[in-house]
Order: sequence, then structure tokens, then C-alpha cells
Amino acid sequence: MLKIDLEKIKEIIEEFFEKMTIPAKIKIQAQKEQTFDIDIETEDPQILIGEGGKTLNEIQHLLKLILRRKLFSLKESSTNFFINLDIVDYKKKKYQHLKELACSLADEVSLTKKEKTLPIMSAAERRIIHLELAERGDITTESVGQEPERRIIIRPYP
Repeated sequence: MLKIDLEKIKEIIEEFFEKMTIPAKIKIQAQKEQTFDIDIETEDPQILIGEGGKTLNEIQHLLKLILRRKLFSLKESSTNFFINLDIVDYKKKKYQHLKELACSLADEVSLTKKEKTLPIMSAAERRIIHLELAERGDITTESVGQEPERRIIIRPYP
């Protein structure tokens, strides 16, 4: 297992945002082995977040590719590591909202005995809903549809 230097990661990310001419304050935390939370504070976060977080997800993907290229040699390039990029706590707030939405809709389904169909969501968003409701015995959840138009249906337990 390779040791990844947090200061080197920070330097690379700072350089990335400097080249984009976006002033950013960067905090990095190692969570588990080879997993890093990267929090960005900036004056104009919406340009980096984009509609529904799409730009944020693309920046995260791009940063991971850049970090892989700059941190590892060719023989090490298969090394797995994960980054979770968040800008002004956008993801944290969104995940909290999704958890609250899941519980509220599950309560409604349990009470009315009528299923609820949620809007189209990314795989990560659907996972949050499924995990939040997994322990409940009064409802079931199911992802339906084809990517990129998959959604969740919450149904009363038979």
C-alpha cells in the first residue's frame, strides 16, 4: 500500500484552481486507507457546483485523474484511491436533505399504503435513499428504469 502525501495533494489541487483563476481555500482529510475528503471554500461556489452538482462531480472526476497522473508512476497507476470533493458543504447538505426526504416519504407510504415514485437520481443519491430506509420493516425500496433515468419507488411492505 502506497503512502499518499496530503501536502502534495493540496499543492496539486491549489495549482488546479489557480489555473482556473478561482480563489479557493482547500482542506484535505484522510478518512480511511486511500480515501480523502477535499473541502473547498470559495466566494462563487455555484460556478463550481453547477446544476444539480453536475459540475462538482465532473471536477471531482478530473481532479482524480490529475492526482493519479501526478502522484503515481506508470507501474503504480493502477493504485486505487478515492476522493470526495465538496464545495461549501454542498454535498453534505444535499445528502442530509435526501435522508430527510426519504424518511418523510417512507412515513407517508407507510401511513397511506400508497407507493411514491421519486424523481430521477444519480446512483450515489439513490444509494443514500436505499441505505437510509434499509432497516425499515414497513416499506421497501426499488430502483427502476435505465440509466441515466433511474429512480426509486418506495412501496408499503406487503
